[in-house]
Amino acid sequence: MSAAAAVAAPIAYPATRTGPEVEARHGISVPDPYRWLEADVRTEPQVAAWVEAQNKVTGAYLAGLPQREAIRQRLTALYNFERFGIPVVRGGVQFYTRNSGLQNQSVLYVQAPGAEPRVLIDPNPWAKDGATALAEWEASADGKLLVYAVQDGGTDWRTLKVRDVATGTDRPDVIEWVKSSAIAWKKDGSGFYYSRFPEQAGPKYLGVSLNQKLYFHKLGTPQSADELIFETPDHPKRGHFGQVTDDGRWLVIITAEGTDDRYEVRIAEIGANGGRGETPRALVTGLDHDWSLAGSRGDTLYFRTNQAAPRGRIVAMNALTGAISEVVPEGPATLTSASLLGNRLAAETLEDAKSVVRLYELDGKPAGVVPLPGIGTAAGFAPSEDGKTWFAFTSFAAPPSIWRYDAATNVAEVVRQPRVAFNPADYVVSQIFYPSKDGTKVPMFVAHRKDLDLTKPHPALLYAYGGFNISSTPGFSVSRLVWMEMGGVFALANIRGGGEYGKAWHDGGRLLNKQNVFDDFIAAGETLIARGLTAKGKLAIQGGSNGGLLVGAVTNQRPDLFAAALPAVGVMDMLRYANWTAGRYWVDDYGDVTKPEFFRYNLGYSPYHNVKSGKDYPAILVTTADTDDRVVPGHSFKYAAALQAAKIGDKPHLIRIETRAGHGSGKPTDKIIAEAADLWAFAGYWTGLTR
Repeated sequence: MSAAAAVAAPIAYPATRTGPEVEARHGISVPDPYRWLEADVRTEPQVAAWVEAQNKVTGAYLAGLPQREAIRQRLTALYNFERFGIPVVRGGVQFYTRNSGLQNQSVLYVQAPGAEPRVLIDPNPWAKDGATALAEWEASADGKLLVYAVQDGGTDWRTLKVRDVATGTDRPDVIEWVKSSAIAWKKDGSGFYYSRFPEQAGPKYLGVSLNQKLYFHKLGTPQSADELIFETPDHPKRGHFGQVTDDGRWLVIITAEGTDDRYEVRIAEIGANGGRGETPRALVTGLDHDWSLAGSRGDTLYFRTNQAAPRGRIVAMNALTGAISEVVPEGPATLTSASLLGNRLAAETLEDAKSVVRLYELDGKPAGVVPLPGIGTAAGFAPSEDGKTWFAFTSFAAPPSIWRYDAATNVAEVVRQPRVAFNPADYVVSQIFYPSKDGTKVPMFVAHRKDLDLTKPHPALLYAYGGFNISSTPGFSVSRLVWMEMGGVFALANIRGGGEYGKAWHDGGRLLNKQNVFDDFIAAGETLIARGLTAKGKLAIQGGSNGGLLVGAVTNQRPDLFAAALPAVGVMDMLRYANWTAGRYWVDDYGDVTKPEFFRYNLGYSPYHNVKSGKDYPAILVTTADTDDRVVPGHSFKYAAALQAAKIGDKPHLIRIETRAGHGSGKPTDKIIAEAADLWAFAGYWTGLTR
């Protein structure tokens, strides 16, 4: 059979057995015929066999798509550029990551004053498939030691190790059962603070995350001897992480319970021996507001907070008394982060989802605006030893460049500028505003080739996230560039549920307001069509994680609007999401289904439960990974089985399941390229871009 004939032929999906299980709560019994697919694919042979059968069918279909290999080759060519991470300086020594282009994992380099850079950690030889990654790392204050985290196969679990910077060899210290942890060195380099969960007796990749505790590890001792610093045994859902102030005096302990930025703050003056110092005492209790440490001066701690300021303000807090005074009041822009740079405060804000960074004196007096190179996203601004700092800047057609910044003079200069195999000036970005169903004005970025003929519609890719107070801002993506290079339009909608406009924007798209997120996204698609940028039959949609839920929900609600849908690692079962790993945190956005109002509401939009036979659905390519222990792959397995069992038209409804990969972080470059080639070949074919 020719490739074209294979794509056009009816698909024989693998048989998926059904079971009698139901989800019964609050007097409602909801059938759950594919519950058996929730089992761990790594240990359950029947699920593994189902995955193998699905991948075989999907692989055969994708192999027949035109231009798939050409897309893969172009992705490979464009990915082959040198890129850098934001440097960190400790003890005069600079640490930074670098990828030469097509390395599966970035390499950590170290550079002493007057010396050439040298490799400190190269994770690429760690695994034959390149799927073991260097995750978080933190250098000691004198730059002589480095704690680093190993991430295997995409899991959220970490193993911590300690490397001697001078010799490049590892010390015997090894820490296990670490997940979602900060790492903070004691100033004297004798050890570090970290957070971990109890060792699990059950399935490591499915068990609910509870009882996270803060520990201090003294170098040269076994993990079993680590000093317990803080825990809340009466509140097992609470987690804790530690930060050490730049002067090494204070240990600041942040406590959270869910995904909302609602924290308690405790403090302890660090002692000379061990890690505890004084008993931690509370500065802020109640889990009511965001408290993010910006820096310290003596007894004064600076925080970004949304207490009495939904879009954020900067306050000074007395570490001894807890007394608070306002430094930078709430403004019209959304304050996303703050940092103390020398004797000035840098306030990173979003103005209509674009970065603007403002400077203030410590008394709150405005001191200028950081000169950014254009419209885009700036990140970094961590304090450095010499009072200067670094930041990265990126936009849709501009890869991240690294900038050196002096807050005292407000001068920024580019330090590392990637050389890429395209001309950023060939692309244009605009921002439009459109009304949602309830009249709310929503911003959307639109990017495309400058020479694109906008008098006629083109295939378009619409992306959004819409949850957890996370803002979607302009950023570079090789895969999106390839889509635009082929003649497609890319659009990013800043829908409610995110943090673009502060707390009210987040609240407007969560809990019992979640339908607003779907309405905003549907309205974005309708706007692209109404403005002639695309047309029905030419619009593809994409989203990952909470965005995968978004894509699944709107596909059920408006299957007529979209030509192709690409839901990735999505939360697809909204009745059982809290049963696994990190799911229990998400009640802040999704609601607690043990309460009847949330069970009924979630049932109304849950992608898995609302696939409707009798309607023609768009072409759908679900993507997930076997080691995703954040949004476990059972979500996508069950959703794909429901799609394939329903009478929803003849377009393909396939699932692509990556092996030795997780929720996204740590994925090797070759897997990223292969997946993007499959997605663009699939979406391009069904929108007319690659036919």
